Amino acid sequence: MERRSFLKATLAGSAATALGGVAAPALSQGAAARTLRFVPQANLANFDPIWGTQYVVRNAALLVWDMLYGLDEAMVPQRQMVESEEVSADGLVWTFKLRPNLRFHDGEPVRARDAVASLKRWAVRDPMGQMILAIQNELVALDDSSFRWSLKSPYPKMLLALGKTNSPCSFVMPERIARTDPFAQITEYVGSGPFRFVRDEWVPGARAVFAKFDGYVSRDEKPSWMAGAKRVLVDRVEWAVMPDPATASAALQNGEVDWWENPISDLVPVLRRNRNIAVDIADPLGNVGVFRMNHLHAPFNDVRARRAVLMALSQEDYMRALMGDDQTLWQEMGGFFTPRTPLYTEEGGGILKGRRDIDGARKLLAEAGYDGRPITLVVAQDQPITKAFGDVSADLLKRLGMNVDFVATDWGTVGSRRALKTPPSQGGWHIFHTWHAGADCVSPASYTGLRANGDNAWFGWPKSDAVENARNEWFAASGLPAEQAAVSKMNAAAADFGLYAPTGFFLSYQAWRKNIAGVVKAPAPFFWGVSKT
Repeated sequence: MERRSFLKATLAGSAATALGGVAAPALSQGAAARTLRFVPQANLANFDPIWGTQYVVRNAALLVWDMLYGLDEAMVPQRQMVESEEVSADGLVWTFKLRPNLRFHDGEPVRARDAVASLKRWAVRDPMGQMILAIQNELVALDDSSFRWSLKSPYPKMLLALGKTNSPCSFVMPERIARTDPFAQITEYVGSGPFRFVRDEWVPGARAVFAKFDGYVSRDEKPSWMAGAKRVLVDRVEWAVMPDPATASAALQNGEVDWWENPISDLVPVLRRNRNIAVDIADPLGNVGVFRMNHLHAPFNDVRARRAVLMALSQEDYMRALMGDDQTLWQEMGGFFTPRTPLYTEEGGGILKGRRDIDGARKLLAEAGYDGRPITLVVAQDQPITKAFGDVSADLLKRLGMNVDFVATDWGTVGSRRALKTPPSQGGWHIFHTWHAGADCVSPASYTGLRANGDNAWFGWPKSDAVENARNEWFAASGLPAEQAAVSKMNAAAADFGLYAPTGFFLSYQAWRKNIAGVVKAPAPFFWGVSKT
């Protein structure tokens, strides 16, 4: 393919000018060994992990803010900032006690009122938090170290809600920051996590810097994903934003950066030939590609238009554009949940796979009243995943007879624009692309993209009682067979409703220089336990 030929031909280009878009600081040999240089998946355009759901923001936030609980590699929530919790016999009252000596980066102690304010802001934006709010009596601090969350009915998955990996995570901030309107962005970035954010070195579009927080109180348990010890073995982590994959590849090979979060599959053979570089699958739970439609505005406010997309969209086209021909790295999906996990089902998902029906899709679009209006497709060009998907979608929509308004932009702008409910002609959107980490799609619990509760749903704001009722059945289910039955209903309802269009399941790579130790396979890059020699 032309794209692959171009990438390979440009690898010889210098990466120096892309190291943050600004001159890289001169480092002594000792300082260089204590500074980890990382190429993130995208630019850190904003830094509020509650306001939005972009993974790049979540990944940065994991360095700066700590959580009450954290999921381990078995996806079981473990205590993190919490020393203990008690649950009343009827399951209605949860009492939490914080670990002693926790401090924020500004030197202030972490108090229960900080946790309370943080949970209140988080719960407004998070799907599981919203469920808790719907049954809440009160959330109050009892003293400096303890707080109580009392409910009107039991919520057995409380600890999962407080420790899950997907955005928004329940990060604990100082009360003064956590009081920010949940729908406005914070402007102060103070946490109690293992790193502090060096704001005066932040250059959006170029660089973000995190420095070791010497006051961090690590747990003693064995580290496991977001749980256990978070011991920092470097002094600084510098994120160097490099949207061009060829430039990032050259920088990694030249030793100008140490770790690249998501090298595209085209360049993996080149990296593997370099004896100084290690390449591995980033996360065995992989990713679910997403073609997201706006349910508020025509034509996708009509289920027939959404189903037209589902019956015409070829997941194979998307996967080959992104991952190439190695089918060990991707597969088509007849469902919405993570393949090869206990709840994966293709019940009712025939429209997602099999022979693609362009003529039938055109007919459905006509029945839905599509009148040739521009379809605003917002595509981030600085994110290889969305760029590849966007090119395929533009071609698909044109073959369906749609008038495509292709908005080529950056990932930060997509993150802001997709939150707008205004009509596409007034700055809104019809379609955007993203992906969900497979870890977020193993069950309905934290699957943000599969909510269908209207105004409180994720971007696109779908509303389907059938999807929500099946989701509630899963929460009430006892035992795996009952959970599987509920998820089968949910999968069928989501496909019938055209909630969104999966573009396939895929694995992604990460690459790092071999003088870096401690890199793990996980849903996010974890910087604790990583060392450099």
